[in-house]
Amino acid sequence: MTAAQIIFSVLNYALAAVVWSCVGRFLLSWFVPAIQPGNYIWRGFVLVTEWAVRVFGALTPSYVVPTFMPLVAAFWLYWGVRPLLLVAFVQAGLSPSLGN
Repeated sequence: MTAAQIIFSVLNYALAAVVWSCVGRFLLSWFVPAIQPGNYIWRGFVLVTEWAVRVFGALTPSYVVPTFMPLVAAFWLYWGVRPLLLVAFVQAGLSPSLGN
């Protein structure tokens, strides 16, 4: 495995972790009030996902309720950023191959 393939895999897995953390943050928000800063699980989800929620919150129309912003961020990461990452690495010839 080359260095470029390792970089691709690490980026892809990191984005996948953020996507599923956004989904987890959305689901957890129904059980844990956001004003409860002492909950270490909630703080962990916010730490991992806040950058994505802010970036895609700036790109999303203002009529979307803030409660749903983690889902919107997960959608854009899963269906927008990760495919673009794959296309960029394939075009550069740096993506992992299926064969040897």
